Amino acid sequence: MAINGLSKMAATALLLVLAIVPAAIAVTYTVGDTQEWSSGVDYTEWVKGKTFRVGDVLEFKYGSSHSVDVTTKAGYDNCDTSLSTVNHSGGDTKIELKTAGANYYICPTPGHCLNGMKLAVTVVSGTPAAPTPPSSTPGTPPTTPDSPPAAGTPPSTPDSPPAAGTPPATPAPPPRQSGASKGVMSYVLVGASIVLGYALWM
Repeated sequence: MAINGLSKMAATALLLVLAIVPAAIAVTYTVGDTQEWSSGVDYTEWVKGKTFRVGDVLEFKYGSSHSVDVTTKAGYDNCDTSLSTVNHSGGDTKIELKTAGANYYICPTPGHCLNGMKLAVTVVSGTPAAPTPPSSTPGTPPTTPDSPPAAGTPPSTPDSPPAAGTPPATPAPPPRQSGASKGVMSYVLVGASIVLGYALWM
């Protein structure tokens, strides 16, 4: 096969891998959970405890008497449908969160927004932070209760300074990669393997 054709196949495989990586991290939130996008739901309470990130998706599921307007803060605060920028209908709307910052949604059916059918979410950029593993105090050797002190070594108390000639403490090892970053790295490695496989096979 010509080099040009091989380059195109390699580029296509790499693009597929890069498209998979964000999808592996993104989260889809069904707005209102089991109550969905409907009247009588406290959406201010619904957003509590959730972190919305760029790439996540809001899925609005609703009946024929509702729809979803993307609006401004003033449109959200005042339930003013004239400030809406986009209207969605059809009963199942998925909206990808593409930029960091505040996003506002209302139901434009008369009276619905005024009765609380409106949603404000704050979107942050980046992937979830890795949990910090517990670290031991640098220079503290593991203790073995049954091992006696070495000959000629005076017993030490917790507050006593280290004996002369004691080597300096070594720092604790760096924390391991988080599961999320390992997952992304795995996708990248799989993609690199696919590209190399195509190159060697052809």
